[in-house]
Amino acid sequence: MIKVTVTLVLFLLVMGIGHAQDAKDTQYNAEEISITNLIDGTLLVPSSAEKPTLAIIIQGSGPTDRDGNQRMMKNNSLKYLAEALYTEGVASFRFDKRIVRMLRKGTFNEKGIRFDDFVDDAIAVVDYFKKEDAYSKIYVIGHSQGSLIGMVAAQGKADGFISLAGAGQEIDDVIVDQLALQAPGLKDDARSAFDDMRVNGVAQKYSPGLASIFRPEIQPFMLTWMQFDPQVELAKLTIPVLIVNGGKDLQVQVSEAELLKSVKPDASYTIIESMNHILKDIEGGDMENSKSYNQPGRPISPALMEAVIAFIKS
Repeated sequence: MIKVTVTLVLFLLVMGIGHAQDAKDTQYNAEEISITNLIDGTLLVPSSAEKPTLAIIIQGSGPTDRDGNQRMMKNNSLKYLAEALYTEGVASFRFDKRIVRMLRKGTFNEKGIRFDDFVDDAIAVVDYFKKEDAYSKIYVIGHSQGSLIGMVAAQGKADGFISLAGAGQEIDDVIVDQLALQAPGLKDDARSAFDDMRVNGVAQKYSPGLASIFRPEIQPFMLTWMQFDPQVELAKLTIPVLIVNGGKDLQVQVSEAELLKSVKPDASYTIIESMNHILKDIEGGDMENSKSYNQPGRPISPALMEAVIAFIKS
C-alpha cells in the first residue's frame, strides 16, 4: 500500500506535543508574555533600542512551539531567526501555537480545531502589540503555513509582511502537487477526495494511504484551511512585502513563491538556492536535508537574514 511520504506528513495538524523550550534566553533581553489563555510567547527587545521595529513571527503547521520545534523535530529555526533579528536591533515576538498549550493541558480536541483559530490567534498578537505603542513599526513574518496566517493578520494592521516558504495555492492544490512528485499513484485519489470535501463538506472515499490527510477528525480543519487562497489574501496587502523561498525546500516548491510574486509584482523577491524549508543551508542531497530537521545546533541561512534585515531596514 502506498503511503504519504515524510514531507507531506509535516502538513498534518498533529505530530505530537511540542518540544519543551531550551534554557531561557539569558544573553538576550527577554520577557515571557501571555497574549491570551492559549497563547504564550517570548519577546526579545534590544536594550539599546528606544522604540524599535518589532517582528512578529508566525510558525508553520503542526503543534509547533515558539522556537520552531515539535516533539519529533527540533531545529530551533525560529529561535535563531529571533536572535538574529535581535543582534540587528530588531525586536521580535514568537509564540507557541495554541495546540501546544492544549496538548500539555490535556484539553486538545483535534476535531474541534479550525484554521480560523490560528488566524484569530495571530490577529490577537498583532493587536496586543499595536495597543502597546512601544514600537516604531510592526512587521509580520510568516513561515510555511504561518505565511498564509500572517497575510490575513497583517491586513490593515502591520507595516510590512515577510513570507518565508509560503504556499502560493490553496492547501488542497499544494498537497496534490506534492503527491504528483512524491506519490503519483495517490494524486488523482486525493484530488477527487478534496473536490468531494469542497462540494459536500466531507470526503468519504479515499485511499487508506491518504488517511493522515482525510481521516474524519482532521477534515473540518482541512476544509477551513482550504477556504483561504494565499494569492487572494496577499493581493489585499497594501504594505511592503518580501517573498522568500529556498531552492532546497522539499515541502514548498519555488513555483509557489512565483505564484505569490505574480499577484504582488511590486514585492521584494528572493530565492536562496541553498536553503531548505526550515531555513537551513544544505550543501548535499535529500539525506542531509532530512537530517537537518533534527539538528538544533545548525544555524539558519546567513543569506536569509541578509534579505530579511535589508527589507526591514529599508
